Amino acid sequence: MGPTDRTSAGCRDIERDESMSKELAVGDQAPELSIPDQHGKSMTLKSFKGKQIVLYFYPKDDTPGCTKESCDFRDVESQILRAGGAIVGVSLDGKESHQKFIKKFGLPFPLLSDEDAAISKAYGVYKEKNMYGRKYWGIERSTFVIDLEGKLKAIFRKVSVDGHADEVLKVLKA
Repeated sequence: MGPTDRTSAGCRDIERDESMSKELAVGDQAPELSIPDQHGKSMTLKSFKGKQIVLYFYPKDDTPGCTKESCDFRDVESQILRAGGAIVGVSLDGKESHQKFIKKFGLPFPLLSDEDAAISKAYGVYKEKNMYGRKYWGIERSTFVIDLEGKLKAIFRKVSVDGHADEVLKVLKA
């Protein structure tokens, strides 16, 4: 039985989740994805052929930390493109929410809708969380840099937003 209920915090009830896959490591093949972007168009890793991919998972559109992280990536996007990269955001939000978030903050990169958490689980970022004594499942802020061969070049887990975009840019340039 998979998760079905959404909460206002972009999370799912803990009782409805299933077990997680093994934790990914640098050098592993990146799990393939095929999920809709903000326009409903299915995106895959192959959609970014010839580019390193900055795949960042964030909990919820238009919340303070997620907005700062997305805007920080927006602000270094030209540098990431010059380094041969492409930015892709992923959350549990639907395409309508992504469209509003993109428009409100001028985000120039795709946001993918992982509404069933399948991709978040494959990347090991769908985690049990605890807020004010309430346990639930949601996305742990994480970023994966995927190289030209589709392997994980870098993994950032439990991301602290401040300075994160610059850390990712250094990895891309290395």
